[in-house]
Amino acid sequence: MRAPEFWDAPAGALAGVLAPLSAMWTGAAHFRRALARPSRAPVPVICVGNLVAGGAGKTPVVLSLAHWLRLRGVPAHVVTRGYGGTLRGPVRVDPTLHDAAAVGDEPLLIAAQAPCWVARDRAAGARAASDAGAPAILLDDGFQHPGLGKDISAVVVDAEYRFGNGRIIPAGPLREPIATGLARADAIVLIGDGDLAIPFDGPVLRADIAPIAGKRFAGRRVFAFAGIGRPPKFFATLKSCGAEIIGSRTFADHYRFGHAEIAALHREAQAANASLVTTAKDWVRLLPARRAGIDVLEIELRWRDEAGLERLLAPVLGRSDGERDLRAAAG
Repeated sequence: MRAPEFWDAPAGALAGVLAPLSAMWTGAAHFRRALARPSRAPVPVICVGNLVAGGAGKTPVVLSLAHWLRLRGVPAHVVTRGYGGTLRGPVRVDPTLHDAAAVGDEPLLIAAQAPCWVARDRAAGARAASDAGAPAILLDDGFQHPGLGKDISAVVVDAEYRFGNGRIIPAGPLREPIATGLARADAIVLIGDGDLAIPFDGPVLRADIAPIAGKRFAGRRVFAFAGIGRPPKFFATLKSCGAEIIGSRTFADHYRFGHAEIAALHREAQAANASLVTTAKDWVRLLPARRAGIDVLEIELRWRDEAGLERLLAPVLGRSDGERDLRAAAG
């Protein structure tokens, strides 16, 4: 899906027209949560989610947390829905066997750095990961999913975009009302410069998205394309590396590129004497035969306050099995 432009505007006639549908969406979500009886995983579950539809930066946060935990002796497994893939799971992602059509693009990125499971049923995915020896679960984008209990929930917020026009899908980008979502959150991960602009009682962990080996793009003429939640973020990161963007194309999030489209992009780049560049998420969706001649700008998350992150995660990771059993028995 390509996010409509009116989602960014503070108010608009179309958003008002769609408001009744937003109310239906909110009511259905509330009903679903009210009826849910979440199951508990036998290991700690750390949920990384957001309140808006795409583009907040969940995947870099998940990858960073997986790395952070692994360095501290906790090789957590990631459980994700596998949006855009056909496999229902639970299945452990193998980048040598699976492609984006089977498991989705984000699971392929994650599986290159940490054990990753695709599961439409997140509770079943958590059980499979635990049975395979996972000491902890990183639940990717399961904040609105009520079927699996969470020990810690972190909501990722882009400091520039925040919550768009503040309205619920389809009138805006919000998956649920801001107050409802933040009431269930244990922490916010605020990415980039800017303030949250709304009250929140829990910790706000600041972080930044930074390019990996971005200096190689300094002074280069590039033609950039992206099919992600917010392509302008990718273009801005390229510019921050010193690249000269002479042209760009945007596509819907999780877009599957055909041969003719890639060929056309190559022609446009060659005509401008520029290099063709895309994101890592777009790269993994390309068939291997279509990747030649396309450069990739990779990114990573950098925490401004790792001590705050340590405080957030220490209670869960340090809790004994007996303490977990007491909490589960209490509800």
